[in-house]
Amino acid sequence: MRLSGQGKLWDRPQALLDGVARQIERVVIGKRDAIEHLLVALLSGGHVLLEDVPGVGKTLLAKTAAGALGCSFRRIQFTPDVLPSDVTGVSIYRKSTESFEFRPGPIFANVVLADELNRTSPKTQSALLEAMEERRVTVDGETYELPRPFMVVATQNPLGFEGAYPLPEAQLDRFLLRVRLGYPTRDEEAALLSRPTVEASAPQPLLLAEEVRELQREAAAVHVDEPVKQYIVALVQATRTRPELALGASPRASLALYRASQALALLRGRSYVIPDDCRELAVPALAHRLSVRAEASFAGHTAESVVSQLVAATPVPSAPNPSRIGGAV
Repeated sequence: MRLSGQGKLWDRPQALLDGVARQIERVVIGKRDAIEHLLVALLSGGHVLLEDVPGVGKTLLAKTAAGALGCSFRRIQFTPDVLPSDVTGVSIYRKSTESFEFRPGPIFANVVLADELNRTSPKTQSALLEAMEERRVTVDGETYELPRPFMVVATQNPLGFEGAYPLPEAQLDRFLLRVRLGYPTRDEEAALLSRPTVEASAPQPLLLAEEVRELQREAAAVHVDEPVKQYIVALVQATRTRPELALGASPRASLALYRASQALALLRGRSYVIPDDCRELAVPALAHRLSVRAEASFAGHTAESVVSQLVAATPVPSAPNPSRIGGAV
């Protein structure tokens, strides 16, 4: 595989993906886990919900990742007055041709940043659903395919902030992973003060869009042993019987954890999934799909803590034999 712009051939996807992660990390300091999870979502063909307080780098992470991946990038700043047509695009009548011409909206990009998605109305939030699930939009009865790869990176501030609309469960379930950045450490924050401007430190693109699609195909081909599949199913089904939860994870959650584990294995340089891949991704893949009962919430339980308890309690299968299934990629 070629490293775009430098003419270098790469035999191992892990080396290429590690180079992309390091490029992003030059700008987004100290967030390696979040960077890797963003790449996992892209390789899985999924979408990411970045949820955290303002100012911790959510927008910067999405924009920098798109630049390092050589993908087109568009940003939608959601406010209460944004309309669905502001997302998908509109048909404009051209008098010169006496016909309507479709003008694509910002959703037509490889990486779309839906900034502060919970600041806009539910009607506009729902405009993303077809695009996120079907990779296409319908305007005035005409259907338009979105570019590939396609990933929505939505940012969300805590719901307690004024003017926020809670995302409905159907919308939350469309996100492959929910990622939280958290505040930087003292050393990381000091490094931010010494960093050049964002423009000066912008990463060089290491990939082309078609190369990202090839990596997605490689991720989809990563082997998952039957015991590991059963382990994923056991984790998801356990969420449906926990007394702390009013809503367990759907079958879409099983598929999400399965695909994300494949992508993480590729990122780690393996052609097979091990249980630790599933364990690492269980919270970001499952927690945002769960609803905690009010009484459990008052007792201090969160969706994340419940998933962590399930991971600790569910028997872990043995890792597959690398020699039997091909070893590293």
